[in-house]
Amino acid sequence: MSRRGLAAVASVLDQAASSATNILVLVLAARLSSASGFADFSMVYVTFSVLLGLNMAYVGQSLVLEKGERLGAECRSAVGFTAAASAAVSAVLLLGGLVLPGATGTAFAALGLVLPLVLLQDGLRYCFSALRAPERALAADALRLVCVVAALALQPEGASAGRLVLAWGLSALPALGAGLWLLRPYVRGARADLRPYLRRGHLGQRFVVEFAVGNGSSQLAVLGLGVFATPLAVGALRGATTLFGPLNVLFNSANAFGPPVLGRLGGKRATVRATAALGLVLAAVGAGWATALYLLPDRLGRELLGDTWAGASALLPATGAQYAVMGLGTCALLTLRVLAPKATLSLQVVFSLLSVGLLLGGYAVWGVAGAAWGLAAGSALKALAAWWRVSRLPAAGARLDSEPVPASAA
Repeated sequence: MSRRGLAAVASVLDQAASSATNILVLVLAARLSSASGFADFSMVYVTFSVLLGLNMAYVGQSLVLEKGERLGAECRSAVGFTAAASAAVSAVLLLGGLVLPGATGTAFAALGLVLPLVLLQDGLRYCFSALRAPERALAADALRLVCVVAALALQPEGASAGRLVLAWGLSALPALGAGLWLLRPYVRGARADLRPYLRRGHLGQRFVVEFAVGNGSSQLAVLGLGVFATPLAVGALRGATTLFGPLNVLFNSANAFGPPVLGRLGGKRATVRATAALGLVLAAVGAGWATALYLLPDRLGRELLGDTWAGASALLPATGAQYAVMGLGTCALLTLRVLAPKATLSLQVVFSLLSVGLLLGGYAVWGVAGAAWGLAAGSALKALAAWWRVSRLPAAGARLDSEPVPASAA
């Protein structure tokens, strides 16, 4: 296999390791916690997911577009900015943890203590991607997976959300140390410069907008259910989506490796034919996975999610429908990314906000099941609009601009 092929395999495996870590963290936390305890943990983890996505958009996605001889300095600067920004956010979380009552406040304070560790460890993935060394990212993320599973497996049943957050966060230390050691040869002698990240017009600012409307808005809406309605709703929704984690690996891999392949097909007709076929495959896989989970015996379901299984299993039809249409939406947005990159932002703004409205409206009318069906309806409308936009592209298939914009299917 060529070096390029090995790098692609390492990148896919690294994405799988990272996704598996997130899935297993939630599964183990659900098994160790009561339903209310997992709800507290889920609120914290949703907060972390939003912060992780913002860091990925602002720092990571702009870093991987860098080229030239200054990559070592750029990577050192990215690490330095992530450390400084995460420390500032940690102070806010610690203060918020003191204000919030009970176990919820303790859990958020725990997140404040460990946030720089987990954000720095994850951010190293983008350094290795920019340096075309995905095998080093894979080594660090595989170590992270082993350590976090071991750390959570050692926690007693009924452990508080704060204790679980601390165990999860501190388990990142070995992988962080290994990642920094693996990065050292590339950044030795380079000087960090944080000023570009603070300037107006930094490329990451556009990517943050993409993330905020495409992913962060729905995450914040789910978090809002726990703040303004009931934390149990967050636990049930988070538990149901956790079961579909393997599909996120497929969607992320399609977004990561699809554009270079599709860019070589040479026109709208060939590109649309390939992405439509891929979309149908992903939709079928999503529907099949949902069916398998729906038929899962309750005994096995409780082994996966503990007390949270009862609430999460009731949402499987809606969440399964959401992931099936997300497969179609992923490929529609992937088509636009290749043929007309700037067309995605308006779609993300309109239909992501619509999804939030449907989620909150569904919860107000039909409870947590209505919220899940609201997310499914929002994803379906986004997919439909994206494919309609694809159909309106010029038949010649020439790219309308050359600026890369990441696609999101959530």
